[in-house]
Amino acid sequence: MSKPKVIVIGGATASGKTGLSIELAKKINGEIISADSMQIYKDMDIGTAKVTTEEMQGVKHHLIDFVSPSHRYSVADFKKDADELIEAILKRGKVPIIVGGTGLYIDSLIYSIEFGNVEVDEKYRNVLESIAQNEGLQNLYNLATEIDPDAMEKISKNDKKRIFRVLELYRQTGKTKTEQEKNSRKNEVKYDFKVFAISMDREKLYERINTRVDLMIERGLVDEVKGIINKYDEFPTAMQGLGYKEVVQFLEGKCSKQEMIDKIKIETRHYAKRQLTWFRKNKELVWLDANNSLDENINIILEAVSEKER
Repeated sequence: MSKPKVIVIGGATASGKTGLSIELAKKINGEIISADSMQIYKDMDIGTAKVTTEEMQGVKHHLIDFVSPSHRYSVADFKKDADELIEAILKRGKVPIIVGGTGLYIDSLIYSIEFGNVEVDEKYRNVLESIAQNEGLQNLYNLATEIDPDAMEKISKNDKKRIFRVLELYRQTGKTKTEQEKNSRKNEVKYDFKVFAISMDREKLYERINTRVDLMIERGLVDEVKGIINKYDEFPTAMQGLGYKEVVQFLEGKCSKQEMIDKIKIETRHYAKRQLTWFRKNKELVWLDANNSLDENINIILEAVSEKER
């Protein structure tokens, strides 16, 4: 018996995933499940380039704007929520379309990786925070690289959240993140995932990123961050997000406004590069050229999906 089909659209930030996925969903009676680890947060709209109600054009979107910035939301939480949504969407006779640039979220679904929702050991977390503060995050990055070099290849030296995760998993389970993923990849994958990603000329992508950052500043990113700081007592991971931590540094007087803007642009370009590296590792993935029209790319997706039915 054939497995139910699920379409996945990935790619770098600012590469056009939102527009393509909405047009596709309208054409094939689809619903979109976001695979973006920042768009989950409430009140964080500008800095995450969150899809607006107008942009949705009536297409149902899930896993956007539903987690308080004061809460932790793990990849294990995402997998559980996304699996339940895929099942519900299929039961409604619609097509689930997973859309986003968080490679870890996407891999958790297409390879059926069980990450295990390890409870946060607050004492150990405080120790890590103290080391990062007093001795520098680089020391923890080096330690994590000694423990799990494979996992750290995909993690930025500035990504405190994921560096902590590697160290915490190892401390609490005695197994590295890579070992746990390898073991869980033996699980049966429930759906027939067809994975696509958008490729774009690097210069053009970087230009789009720069323009997007300028627009975020114009639309009030600094005020958005001020509002979040005033509204919530704590934000364990939300303020580590790209674009947010740089604004916090600016508000703390650690850099000028222009330095903040330049930093966001540089960090976003680095992030886009890491995203593309991640997606390139999936050899079964079908690349869509951003220079194509939306209709051309939709036809490529539909042909690839129907091929699997023959």
